[in-house]
Amino acid sequence: MIPALPKLNLHGKVSEAEWQLRLDLAASYRLVAHFGWDDLIYTHLSARLHGTDHYLVNAFGLAFDEVTASNLVKVDLQGNILDDTPFQINPAGFTIHSAIHEVREDAHCVIHLHTPATIAVASIEGGLRPYSQYSMFSLPSLSYHQYEGLAVNAEEKARLQKDLGQNNHLLLVNHGGLTVGPTVGDAFMRMYDLQRACEIQLLLQSSGQKIIEVPQAIQDGIYQQAKVVHSGSTGGQKAWPAMLRKAWRLDPGFAR
Repeated sequence: MIPALPKLNLHGKVSEAEWQLRLDLAASYRLVAHFGWDDLIYTHLSARLHGTDHYLVNAFGLAFDEVTASNLVKVDLQGNILDDTPFQINPAGFTIHSAIHEVREDAHCVIHLHTPATIAVASIEGGLRPYSQYSMFSLPSLSYHQYEGLAVNAEEKARLQKDLGQNNHLLLVNHGGLTVGPTVGDAFMRMYDLQRACEIQLLLQSSGQKIIEVPQAIQDGIYQQAKVVHSGSTGGQKAWPAMLRKAWRLDPGFAR
């Protein structure tokens, strides 16, 4: 017998702003599953409800392609559940997210994934290298956090906060990747760029050939070039509407 998934419908029962955030976050879960970046029922994407210290995160025990706008769980910084919901969250999994939300007011969305490519590059001496255009979007705002075992130690939070600082990309050694953004779209597109950069680096390194690095002068100017390309908006804001449409084509069920 296959266990049934409880059906919830919060449409019309929460504010328009919260419903839109739920749609954005649920869509990002579906896209992560589609691109093969998920890890069974593990890892998390969280988003802050504007003007509050309340956050949305996935219910523990659901696959990413089962996440919907209605079954996302609302919690506070301590991981206490604020909704009337049959679901629970993974408190250990929320430790990393709560640490970042606690100190980064601008990080309305935090994405933490265990993809093979980010784990591999995070664990190679030298980390991410300037080997591709994708790496250019991550390197100017990238830092590292050393592995301390499963994220259940509250004392690790301070070190995680310090290591991320004001950066938007973090490689967790032996562990995975993390991105933050002022919107779900920004955090998602930053993860897309980081993931692609890591994939390309591993392909190049496995070739055994001499790799041409992007010159430092170009690295130094990439942020200004990116601003021209994005015409004053962030990559996430520009690309996210298309990603929402893609998620809808994949499975409109995320919008329940």
